[in-house]
Amino acid sequence: MAKQNIFDNETFFDGYMKLRERQVNANNIFELPTLFSLMPDLEGKKVLDLGCGSGERCIDYIRRGASKVVGLDISEKMLEVARRDNSDPKITYLNMPMEDIDKLSETFDIVISSLAFHYVEDYCGLVNSVYSLLTDGGIFLFSQEHPLATCYSGKHDRWTRDEEGKKLYVNISDYCIERRNDSTWFVEGVQRYHRMFSTIMNALADAGFRILRVEEPYPTDEIIKKYPEYYDNFHKPDFLFVKAEKFTKGV
Repeated sequence: MAKQNIFDNETFFDGYMKLRERQVNANNIFELPTLFSLMPDLEGKKVLDLGCGSGERCIDYIRRGASKVVGLDISEKMLEVARRDNSDPKITYLNMPMEDIDKLSETFDIVISSLAFHYVEDYCGLVNSVYSLLTDGGIFLFSQEHPLATCYSGKHDRWTRDEEGKKLYVNISDYCIERRNDSTWFVEGVQRYHRMFSTIMNALADAGFRILRVEEPYPTDEIIKKYPEYYDNFHKPDFLFVKAEKFTKGV
């Protein structure tokens, strides 16, 4: 089955880039601070970034001391931006679906992925490939849309509201039915895959990973005071973060 490459769609690409240019967005407020709070020491490490996009994080990893970074993305349009705006002699950008990383011939100390795994159909296969590419004791750190978000199929209103339109609680349905959801986000036909939390964690355990940390970021009092619209995240977190270590079987 062909891998989704929605980021090379001109309309989607333009809409996504404009969204990321906004200072106030969930990535800047929740995703990036949590990602960096979980980041291992990168000094002298080889890093693989799955779904590197425009390469901003790859530059961050070099600044944090990484000796080499390989940024991999299926979107040539994203990589054009990465090579133009975020190049460095220690960074190599590859145009490749992350599902094909078993074709890489080198190993890495750290594998990182930011908000990309919910676009992948064969999550278990990808986890096993990551395990194979990591050195012993290597770190696997990723974020994705939270299962409470990916289970939303669009068949019903996501929220129950009071008479004034205030969100009272989030509506959950079909959580235990793992599936592909096709949605409209800038364009029609954006494919996201819903998996239960247990599937996400068990795939890691089955591959041989030891879970070090799980985070589901939600607003601080300071964030709510500054951006009250993010009170929604007390009802459901947008993102799930997992930090795991390659545990060598038989040792």
